[in-house]
Amino acid sequence: MKSKIIVTGGCGYIGSHTVIELIENDFEVVILDDLSNSTEKTLERIHKVTGVTPAFANIDLKNETETNKVFVAHNDAKGVIHFAAHKAVGESVQEPIKYYKNNFYSLLNSLEAQSKNGINNFIFSSSATVYGTPETLPITEKNETQRPFSPYGNTKKIAEEILDDFTKSNEAFSAISLRYFNPIGAHSSGEIGELPSGIPNNLMPYITQIAAGVRDKLMVYGNDYPTKDGTPIRDYIHVVDLAKAHVIAIKRLLKNDQEKSLEFFNLGTGLGYSVLDVINTFESVTNSKLNYEITDRRAGDVPCLYASTDLAKEKLGWTAERELSDMISSSWKWEQNLRNESK
Repeated sequence: MKSKIIVTGGCGYIGSHTVIELIENDFEVVILDDLSNSTEKTLERIHKVTGVTPAFANIDLKNETETNKVFVAHNDAKGVIHFAAHKAVGESVQEPIKYYKNNFYSLLNSLEAQSKNGINNFIFSSSATVYGTPETLPITEKNETQRPFSPYGNTKKIAEEILDDFTKSNEAFSAISLRYFNPIGAHSSGEIGELPSGIPNNLMPYITQIAAGVRDKLMVYGNDYPTKDGTPIRDYIHVVDLAKAHVIAIKRLLKNDQEKSLEFFNLGTGLGYSVLDVINTFESVTNSKLNYEITDRRAGDVPCLYASTDLAKEKLGWTAERELSDMISSSWKWEQNLRNESK
């Protein structure tokens, strides 16, 4: 019997890559997604890569009744990997209530429904934003969490506090919170990748859309930071490396290998790349020129963020394997496939 794992938000960017890794590790997958920032066509893409079409329920996890129904129907599941959340930083500043309502209701309803049905293993999709502006680098899990700049980031910080309270109150329940740095890249097949709705909020899809002629110009926010070239430095990680970490984490819970009822792990490369590093590497890898312009700093941006991944290596046996050039070439392959599909 294959172990069944419920993946909320499994049609999204990181969720879909994780579903592929779960299937390839012989798990049975059930995707719960309201398709608010994804598409059901992702199921076809997953099938192209794996030969398997995962079970799917189009469900809004803010609806408590419907959430309970679907967890009752899949009460033989062994664990939940929870990606379901709104994630655009800028939009969260403009519409904070939308973000707090969606990200908390979906989390709370999932936790309550799964615990009622004896599904006591939970992986949470968190973010390095919980560290705010770190006082020391690289960022370790011992760094104090701080009030993030955006409502989106704050939903991640508060969600971890909710998980802390919940695991303390429920001895049977175990959770791992994975704190991502900056996921980019796409599956090597070119069949799965980041597909933002509207104008991209993240650097890489904006770059690939400019190279594909969809967008005109990239604005680089500030070149006067105290970094090697004046542009902000971030820890970019390949989405497939990230997805593999989720599989390792859920296996850790299923084997009862966790050391605490709630564990936290940074997921990054431990390397920092500047915005100009990413632009220059893209131009080199793809042999193309990008139209970009240096402009003023953006409110809330910090000069430098990169992870210490020692704990994930020690406890999970996980380390990122793919380099920046791999992240960029796979992103560009995905973008080109998208444009070919639309012709």
